[in-house]
This record gives sequence, C-alpha cells and structure tokens, in this order.
Amino acid sequence: MQKDVILAGFGGQGVLFAGKVLSYCGLLSGLEVSWLPSYGPEMRGGTANCSVCISDEPVGSPLVTAPDILICMNQPSYDKFISRVKPGGIAVLDRSLVLEKTTRTDISAYYIPASDIADSLNSTSNMVLLGKLFKETGIFDMDIAAKAIEKSVPERNKDLIDANINGVQAGWDS
Repeated sequence: MQKDVILAGFGGQGVLFAGKVLSYCGLLSGLEVSWLPSYGPEMRGGTANCSVCISDEPVGSPLVTAPDILICMNQPSYDKFISRVKPGGIAVLDRSLVLEKTTRTDISAYYIPASDIADSLNSTSNMVLLGKLFKETGIFDMDIAAKAIEKSVPERNKDLIDANINGVQAGWDS
C-alpha cells in the first residue's frame, strides 16, 4: 500500500502543518513516510503545498506529481492540482474557498465548508479537511490523529492542541 498526497493552499493556512500531522499519523501507525514542503518566497499569502507519501514499504521518492489524494484549500491550488489526481483518487476541497466543482467523473470529490466550520469552532480549516479525509478513506482514526497532533504542535502552542483535535473531529463528523 502506498498513498501519495498533495496538500495545497495559501501560505499561512497551515498546509505544511497539516502535512506534518498526516506524516505523524503514518509514523505512529508504523508506516514509512516522507514529507516534502514547497512554498514561494512570500510564504504567508503566497502559494504553499507539500507532498506526503505513506507506505508500508520504503518510499522511493518524496516527490508527488500524480497524487492518490489531494487536499485543496483554495481556488488557485484547485486549478493547479485537480487534473493531476490519479483516476480512482480522492480530492477533499474547502467549499468555502474552492468555488469550482470538478467535472472529473474518475475521482471522488468531497466539498466541505472547512473554513466556515473552522471559524465556528475557533479551529483551522486544515484540520477540518484532514478529518474529512480520515473519515472518507479510513486511512487513520481519531486516536491516531489526536496523537499526531500532540506530536506536531510545538511546545509554545500546546494550548492549541484541543482546537486542532476539535477541527479534525468536525471534519470527521461532516
């Protein structure tokens, strides 16, 4: 089993953090992982994406060009990456910021108002989208997600752990 994932959005939306949480989920599940961030020089407000590979065998290359899974947090990222999702793949999209719906019939697309949900919970849309991904794919459960968040949140932000877990749970429940 290998799942290649691209997470994409604007810098400052937590794209790289979501990739880190996803990677920790794999590590905590005893899987092989790679995490490769990519962002423009602007970082905040510029484009950001990361590639995550999760496998039960060593990962040959951390670069993902044709993902099995796409998490998309804004329209420019949708425009750039939706055509790259492998047939049979999955796209999880923030309906609050991705205004277009895909015409592709060879992938499963899940549109949830992640930004709106996150605002109502004082959480973040990146975690809501991960929760939806976990529910729809069954790749990781809430226990692993909570442990991964605890490992990923820096010491100075430990007060945000519960908000992040609540975001994942809200995505799971949507």
